Amino acid sequence: MVWEWFAFTMLMAVGQFSPGPDMVLLTRTSLGQGRSAGCWTALGIASGLAFHALVAVAGVASLMTQGGWLEMIMRWLAAFYLLWLACQLIGSALRAEGLKLGEFRAVSEMSRFSSWKRGLLCNLLNPKVAVFLAGVTAPFLVHRDGWEWPFILWLTIVVEGLLLWCLWVFLLQNSSIKQIYHRMASWFDLTFGLALLVIAVMLIYGVFASSPHR
Repeated sequence: MVWEWFAFTMLMAVGQFSPGPDMVLLTRTSLGQGRSAGCWTALGIASGLAFHALVAVAGVASLMTQGGWLEMIMRWLAAFYLLWLACQLIGSALRAEGLKLGEFRAVSEMSRFSSWKRGLLCNLLNPKVAVFLAGVTAPFLVHRDGWEWPFILWLTIVVEGLLLWCLWVFLLQNSSIKQIYHRMASWFDLTFGLALLVIAVMLIYGVFASSPHR
C-alpha cells in the first residue's frame, strides 16, 4: 500500500503542476499581489479540488466522461469565467497600469476572500479536473474495500495540492523574480490574459466539437 500511495502522490504532483487555468491564475496572483493573496488563491483552488476529488473517489465523475448536458453546462460556465478573467488582465495590460513595490503587501479581509473565491471558481468550474481525477484514482481503487483507502487518496489529493501550490507561491516571492515582474507587469498581464483566453476558446471549441449535431 505504501508504494501505491507513493506512486499516486507522484502522479498527482505532475497533474497539479501541469499548465492550466489554475496555474495561470495562481502564478499571476502570486507575482502581482504577493504571498498572502497567492496562498489564499491556492486555498481556494484546493477547496474546489476537494469537491472534485470527492466526486472522483465516489465514482460520480464517470458521468462526466460520457458527455451530456452536465459536462456541456460546466464547459460553458468555465469558458465564460475564464473569458472574464482574461478580459480583466488584458484590459489592465492595455491601460499600462504600473505596479509599485509593496502596493499589495497589506491584504484586507475582503481581498483575501476575493482571492479565495477566484481560486475556488477557477477550479470548481473546470470539468476536466473531475475527469482527470477519476481517471487517475480509478486504477488505485480497484479491488479495494472499505472507506479508509478512498479517504487516504482524497486527503492526499487535497493536502498535496495545497502544499505544492503554496510552495510555488513562496518560490515566486524571490526578490529577483518580483523585480522583473514589477518592471514588466503589463506584459505579464497581457501574457497571462492571452493564455486564459486561449484556454477559454479551447473549451468553447470542445463544446462544439463534441456536439452530437455535428
